[in-house]
This record gives sequence, structure tokens and C-alpha cells, in this order.
Amino acid sequence: MRKIISMVVMFVVSAMSMMSCAGNDSNAATDSKTRKEKSMETALPGKKILVAFFSHTGENYGVGNISEGNTHIIAKMISEATGGTLFEIVPEKEYPHDSYDAVVEIAKQEKAKKARPAIKGDVKVEDYDVIFIGYPNWWGDMPMPVYTFLEKHDWNGKTVVPFCTHEGSGLSNTEKHIAETCKGATVVNGLAVRGATSQNNREQARKTVSSWLNKL
Repeated sequence: MRKIISMVVMFVVSAMSMMSCAGNDSNAATDSKTRKEKSMETALPGKKILVAFFSHTGENYGVGNISEGNTHIIAKMISEATGGTLFEIVPEKEYPHDSYDAVVEIAKQEKAKKARPAIKGDVKVEDYDVIFIGYPNWWGDMPMPVYTFLEKHDWNGKTVVPFCTHEGSGLSNTEKHIAETCKGATVVNGLAVRGATSQNNREQARKTVSSWLNKL
């Protein structure tokens, strides 16, 4: 009888020990996930961060008629991960929303003329340390309202981080154009995300953004 009782006790102790280990493993996994999330939130510790972006809604290539722009989606992901302040670059004269072909034609003309369309509002870039600049790739370049924004400010000593959405052109030469425009800034390697991915596969887009930020 004593032998049976002893075996039962040993079984119960062993089972409790296994449950404790499982709990510790679960806690460790949770802690690891939490640490990773916190790491993302403090990817640029002690820095004041701005996420400025231009984005287009309505009819867009490859994604149909959208209510939230491709670049806007990526900008929000960056802002959430870094704690950065969002600022949308909005032209005073809106681009067409019902015809992407019309947008493309206007963008082509503006690029040829090196136009600087007026924009609504502004943000004091000079108050920030790190500025993410987001935009769709139009004709291998940034939309001209982005240049309007960039040329308004003093970039000396700032860190500028480009990101764009595209459907095959990537960043093109935009990193170079930003470096030429933002005199005195350090321009780091940018991120290019397909617009279709940002709209239709946001989990993948978020993973891409996270991986990129962790390398900064």
C-alpha cells in the first residue's frame, strides 16, 4: 500500500513539475515576443521621429479604387513601430481620384516642368531628429508636392529615411534626389514596398517594415 501511495505522489510531483516547465516556456515565449515589440518601439531610442508622407487615394494601378493610400498604410506601420509623429503632405489642388491615367499624365507634366505644387499646412521638421519620407514612385521619381515639402526646410544634421510604394520600379533614384534636396542630412537606405502588398497582404507588409526598421 505504501509503495502504491509513494508512486502516486511521485507521479503528481512529476506532473506538476512538467506543468511548471510548460508555463515557464510559455512565459518565456511571451516575454520574447514582448521584448521584440518593445525593441521595435524603441528602434531609434531617444530620437524625436517624424513620418511625413504623400499618398494617393481613389483609382490606383494594380489595386483598384482605394480609400486609404498605399503609402499611407506603410507610413502608419512605421509610425506605430517607432512612435513617430505622422504628417501627410497634401497638395492644395488634389489629383484626380476617378482616373489613375489622368494622375499619371499630370505627374508626367509636373515632373517635366519641375513643378512645385502648393501644399496644405506644414510641420516643423527642424524639431525632429529622424524624418521618414514616404511617397509613391511616379515616373521613377517622387511626386512633385514632396519636393515642395522638402525644399521648405533646413535638413542640416537630420537623419532622413526614404520609403516608397511601387509596382515594379522600387526606389529608382529617389534616394539620390532626396540627398541632393535635403542638404546636410544623412540619408540612409530606404524601403520599397509594392502597393499591392500594402493593400492586399498587410501582414507581409508589416513583417517587411519590421525587418527593415530593425536593421536601421
